[in-house]
Amino acid sequence: MYNYRKRVLIACDSSRTLMGFRGKLIEELVKNNEVHVFTPKITQQEVCDKLKALNVVVHENHLNGSNVSILSDLRYISKLYQLIRSIKPDVFFPYTFKPVIYGTVIAKFCKVNCITPMLTGLGYNFTSHGNKKSLVSTITRNLLKWSLLSNPHLRIIFQNIDDYHKLVETGIIGKRHKAFVVNGSGVDLDHYDYSIPDTVNINFLMISRLINAKGIREFYEAAKLVRQRYTNIRFKLIGAYDDNIDSINKELYADIKSEQVIEYLGEVTDVRPYIKQASILVLPSYYGEGVPRCMLEGMAMGRALITCDSVGCRETVDPSEIKPNGFLIPIKNIDALVSKMEHYINNIQDILIYGLNGRNFAKQKFDVNLVNAEMLKIMELN
Repeated sequence: MYNYRKRVLIACDSSRTLMGFRGKLIEELVKNNEVHVFTPKITQQEVCDKLKALNVVVHENHLNGSNVSILSDLRYISKLYQLIRSIKPDVFFPYTFKPVIYGTVIAKFCKVNCITPMLTGLGYNFTSHGNKKSLVSTITRNLLKWSLLSNPHLRIIFQNIDDYHKLVETGIIGKRHKAFVVNGSGVDLDHYDYSIPDTVNINFLMISRLINAKGIREFYEAAKLVRQRYTNIRFKLIGAYDDNIDSINKELYADIKSEQVIEYLGEVTDVRPYIKQASILVLPSYYGEGVPRCMLEGMAMGRALITCDSVGCRETVDPSEIKPNGFLIPIKNIDALVSKMEHYINNIQDILIYGLNGRNFAKQKFDVNLVNAEMLKIMELN
């Protein structure tokens, strides 16, 4: 009997996420389907090679997901419309805001049978951080409501329950919508394998783009205070300083690069060696995450956490008091961050215990195989 191979079209706003965040899902999809990706230009040869090896058909564009450019967005819309009309996908899977907003509308117009937009966090769009960002957020919210208008072929995917409730509360979606919540992007527990954290040379690692809402300043200021009391403690920061509406100011960036307080490692292609060297992972974010990838990677490798009691971040800390794997602190609270850092410094056994608990929590909740099984069901590909 002939098995029809469905066509799946994936749309994203950054080629860096294709294999890093969606690699295992793509591997599952290509087993029984013809997979296409619509992505900004791929600059990493390793990503090109992996997609080619998987027989994924790549269609490139010039989208800049972080900036507002009407002309660029119109070109993107036109190219995506032509692509969907050409390949006629059975399943359209966009993730991140611009692909979700523009792609969902186009896919509805083109009568794609299964449209599964994934919201990987709401970012700034439901908070207020200055007039310019508020204006952009207002426009984004209105466009999102328009694009997610109820449709029998639409199946919306969230990475945390808070984002679902927020869109319901604000009237962007309603009871008629088909909505699903999965546990983030999942984490490959074989790729990010456990290692014993360093409790002799204690160091705190933060992995993040250098934008304000990720808590870069809070990490920097907390590091300054801790190092005044514990001169042997080290702090490391991994992440790109890119063109973003909320990038940290040049003065803070210069202070970070001076490496007088923290060791700045820039952007790296593989975070595993750095997590292996780390004792604790820190992410004082109030950005509006889906589920932060760096926290999942840290948990998988057995690292204790400090993060904020904020959307997405709170998902990574086990709420049970029986097997704690980290601490949740209030947003923008440097004193609380310092306090939890000092807890680990003065209770080194918790670095080990919380790390093991985190690895087990990742197995139970965030195993990428479990998450991808749910994704295939939502896409009606199981």
